[in-house]
Amino acid sequence: MTSNPNPPINEQTVLITGAGRGLGAAIAEAFAREGATVAINYRASRKGADNLATRLGALTQAFQADVRKAEEVDRLVAEVTKSIGRPTTIVHNALADFTFNGDARAKLDTLSWDEVAAHLDTAVKGALNLIRAARPAMAAAGFGRIITIGTNLFQNPVVPYHDYTAAKAALLSLTRTAAAELGPAGITVNMVSGGLLRTTDASAATPEAVFDLIGSSTPLRRVTTPQEVADAVLFFASPWARAVTGQNLVVDGGLVFN
Repeated sequence: MTSNPNPPINEQTVLITGAGRGLGAAIAEAFAREGATVAINYRASRKGADNLATRLGALTQAFQADVRKAEEVDRLVAEVTKSIGRPTTIVHNALADFTFNGDARAKLDTLSWDEVAAHLDTAVKGALNLIRAARPAMAAAGFGRIITIGTNLFQNPVVPYHDYTAAKAALLSLTRTAAAELGPAGITVNMVSGGLLRTTDASAATPEAVFDLIGSSTPLRRVTTPQEVADAVLFFASPWARAVTGQNLVVDGGLVFN
């Protein structure tokens, strides 16, 4: 990494969790487009991650790890550091197995705690594991960017994704408390929250009528794309956001005013 206290994206090494497909892949593509060195983390989507890394070029490499397990995250950060450089920026996008179809989600009368805990483990425990693993080197360098991926659903809970929404709300709380603690070390922590995206693997099960309804409800009259959310993630990693921390940027075409 450069000695620049606020390095541009093309001088950063970016680790993106859950980047083998969907929004994570779009985020990897955005950073690669801007010249960053990119580590694509995946849990089970090996083929997709390897293909994406090959397509994005020599500065991108795929790494397997389950973010729910601290020892695997420690290994992940060590392997990334050895192979392509110390992560200067981490984007925590990993998602527990989930399908965005409100008709298929459990209502409160059938929702189990295990379903909630599965999302908490990936979203919140995963973030904690990543922060613990990356913090020492970031603090030593006096620079770090941690970006979490949230949702607009805890402001506009129009579908019964109780487990997913609760976990993302808890992740926002951790984002803000981490920002307060890590700021003196030169580390910013922010969240980007999308809405329904057209289209990812997870949202492919969403009925077309729901896409149309949400699109017509936004000031922009369309559903946001993964690429548009990815571009907002770039902002928090860039020098333009050097004085921004603890914030939640909602990227959903104006459906929710934050």
